[in-house]
Amino acid sequence: MDKTFTTNKREIIRLEGITRDFHVGEEIVHALRGVSFTINEGEFVTIMGTSGSGKSTLLNTLGCLDTPTKGEYYLDGTPVRSMGKNARATLRNRKIGFVFQSYNLLPKTTAIENVELPLMYNPSFNAVQRREKAIESLVAVGLGDRLNHKSNQMSGGQMQRVAIARALVNSPAVILADEATGNLDTRTSFEILVLFQKLHAEGRTIIFVTHNPEIACYTSRNITLKDGRVVSDTYNNNILSAAEALAKLPKNDD
Repeated sequence: MDKTFTTNKREIIRLEGITRDFHVGEEIVHALRGVSFTINEGEFVTIMGTSGSGKSTLLNTLGCLDTPTKGEYYLDGTPVRSMGKNARATLRNRKIGFVFQSYNLLPKTTAIENVELPLMYNPSFNAVQRREKAIESLVAVGLGDRLNHKSNQMSGGQMQRVAIARALVNSPAVILADEATGNLDTRTSFEILVLFQKLHAEGRTIIFVTHNPEIACYTSRNITLKDGRVVSDTYNNNILSAAEALAKLPKNDD
């Protein structure tokens, strides 16, 4: 497949021979077996695989939540494997925006307060700047009219938009989405995909971990895992429009 459209972009992620072994009783489980790939700035990548493929372990590695047994992981040029826990946590906060299937919002706080959270650990922002950045992110995901709504006053789609705004607020090098449409109905899933495609069009680097093969039709590249190995890594030269798909769906009854 043609890879020329990414070659002049900055390298955001590089995995070199990543293995991850877990000791379960007296057995060793080989969750990842020599995984290597590079993701450049501005790519929208799906990582797919069935249960047991190593997808969750890879997600935890990419998110600096787990350390490989062997191999090296470079995040925006920084080698991660040799870092201490605190340094890795700081890197994670600065470089990665997480979007989870279950939103992970604080239930009794407003949209603004939820989105401000990653900035609380960034001393370069004061309280006024945190609020300004949070509002800017919420407006960017179409929630300018929900700034002071709490989670229990929002739909699933709105809560996921708050989660995406929170992921964007620190201007991360990469957005890491874990089954980000998994809890949503079909129409709301496409609304969220429209937003991800918009972010991709703006140059954001997105990694979307999913078991849903349909998602790969809307992204620029698909990496598939099986038994802890990359079994395919293909570029999509015919990216479908989530907005067009959404327009064809029947509207939800109010």
